[in-house]
Amino acid sequence: MKRVLAISDIHGDLDKFERLLELVQYDHKHDQLLLLGDYVDRGPQSRAVLDKVIQLRSQGAIALIGNHEKMMMDAFRADSMSVKRWFYNGGIKTLQNYGYHIEKDDANYWYTTEEMPNLLEMNEEIGAHLKILKEFPYYYETDTHIFVHAGVHPETPLESTKPHLLVWIREEFHNGYSGEKTVVFGHTPTKYLHKSNEMYFGENNIIGIDGGCAYGGRLYCYDATNSQIYFVE
Repeated sequence: MKRVLAISDIHGDLDKFERLLELVQYDHKHDQLLLLGDYVDRGPQSRAVLDKVIQLRSQGAIALIGNHEKMMMDAFRADSMSVKRWFYNGGIKTLQNYGYHIEKDDANYWYTTEEMPNLLEMNEEIGAHLKILKEFPYYYETDTHIFVHAGVHPETPLESTKPHLLVWIREEFHNGYSGEKTVVFGHTPTKYLHKSNEMYFGENNIIGIDGGCAYGGRLYCYDATNSQIYFVE
């Protein structure tokens, strides 16, 4: 039986990502790898992490969209508010990975409408990644589990849930989910769920695996087949 391995919220930390894959001895021929989003922003190597994710996907891994990929895609729709939201959440570092030279490296600086088009004129490298990101699904479901970036809406059928909720929902899901399938999710660092960097196992059949890698914490891999936990720091 294949191991089902879930990893979430890598946030540009290629070193931890590669060490974790080595630790679990990931083999694409025998394991099903599920990547639950937030590959970019905050960390030093967002572009390289996306390259790695795309490579793994070509070998059979399933890669989902996270809210940071959603912000990244939305920022190139010439909507100044979307750009501002992405910058506030770490987008500047990601753009710098793609060769953008941003004079004001400050998420709190409000770029004017005149500055926006020049700032986010799509280059070839980021354009290629954005095209591939549009193919990523928002959730993956098995007979026993749901894998998703942020969570599911407690009262809405999964297939009818708006993508925005699947990558942004928090307390309503954490406190209100009561489904039979186990939901494995990232997005909310576990220390905010139970004041610990340890993985979170909710009494309502939810499992949080965001160990706060973006903030110097752990990067987890959860083996859902055998209920095994792996992590690097």
